Amino acid sequence: MKFTKIDTLGASTMATPMANRRQFVGDDEWIRHTVEVRQGAKPEAELLFEKAGPREKIFFDPSVCRAAIVTCGGLAPGLNSVIRSIVAELHFHYEVPHIWGIQKGYLGLNPESGLKPIELTPDMVDDIHTEGGTILGSSRGRQDTNVMLDYMVETGINQLYCIGGDGTLRAATEMAEEIARRGLAIAVVGIPKTIDNDVYYCDRTFGFDTAVDAARDVLEVAHVEAKAVDRGIGLVKLMGRDAGFIACGATIASQKVNYTLIPELLFDLDGPHGFLAVLEKRMDARDHALIAVAEGAGQRHFEEQKRDEDASGNRRYGDIGHLLRDRIGAYFQSIGKPVEVKYINPSYLVRGIPANSEDGILCDQLARDAVHAAMAGKTACMVSLINNRMAYVPLPMATGRKKHVDPMGPLWQSVLASTGQPPTFLPATQQKT
Repeated sequence: MKFTKIDTLGASTMATPMANRRQFVGDDEWIRHTVEVRQGAKPEAELLFEKAGPREKIFFDPSVCRAAIVTCGGLAPGLNSVIRSIVAELHFHYEVPHIWGIQKGYLGLNPESGLKPIELTPDMVDDIHTEGGTILGSSRGRQDTNVMLDYMVETGINQLYCIGGDGTLRAATEMAEEIARRGLAIAVVGIPKTIDNDVYYCDRTFGFDTAVDAARDVLEVAHVEAKAVDRGIGLVKLMGRDAGFIACGATIASQKVNYTLIPELLFDLDGPHGFLAVLEKRMDARDHALIAVAEGAGQRHFEEQKRDEDASGNRRYGDIGHLLRDRIGAYFQSIGKPVEVKYINPSYLVRGIPANSEDGILCDQLARDAVHAAMAGKTACMVSLINNRMAYVPLPMATGRKKHVDPMGPLWQSVLASTGQPPTFLPATQQKT
């Protein structure tokens, strides 16, 4: 077994303000990463992650704590819920007197931006969980690590809660490494945020469940539109740059989708096994169809186009929604069987809404366990849901890699069962490509 190690700023010797008020977690309690075991198989090096939760002894004296919260990258349902619960835990349970919100992501840690921190109080954040987005604002793009750290030292910030995806967490990792080199007592704790649900060593990120709910509702509307016209095709592009979890989840929840296309699986458009030929047979038999496509699917169909990068360093993808809409229309027109394509791109409707109940609970758990980590002096870690338990994952282990839909796993097999689509839209010679 491999017991993962969380970096600490020093020994936790101070009694927590919550003494005798709750059950505490010890540093000798662990969460298994793998729970399935095959009889007779030789066990590989199994990962165990430190169990999240309040510690009986803490590192920071709450009276001198100056905590800061930053939200980065694209929006996700639940950002305000996380902010609210961090503030509540720090204020009510640890009695931390100074809690700041950094404006516009990491940009707000660069003094040249002119953005001043916002003092966060329980009264100020009382109702924000009912709103979408983030009251702190967000931004993409890198800031100089040393500039941000110098600013934190100057302003006395000794706890930084970083809410964001892979780029945000990589920057948090670099910051924690520089803090260690300087020998500073500043805790950096990450809370993974991406509705794509592709963070490694994390079963489910907050906002994903809400996004699936919203995407399912859009699919329902697209299905109605497709059936209302002669030879109608509903085409819905859902979020998911490199992983098709939203498209898969919404497909299964809807049970109305006929074809789901995700980044993890290549597909041809042309040829007897290609998507267009298969779609033609469906239209001849049923007169309507509903297609869900993840935004990162089919990118090999854009190979001849040169694409730049966004501010976060992500390669800009070709618009698969527009490509499919145009190719489907042209194909059926060319064979004398015209169709009416109803194309919907609901990305901002999906990500800019408040968290639903399931995500609200997850946001609260993540936020409070992030505070417990920082107060105990833990750093360079993120809070993660693993096997329905909260755990602390070292940031270097989780960043720079992404989780993907397993084409042989139960999620994708459920999609195939729900849609009835072929396992692949490739000729037999390419099906293992």
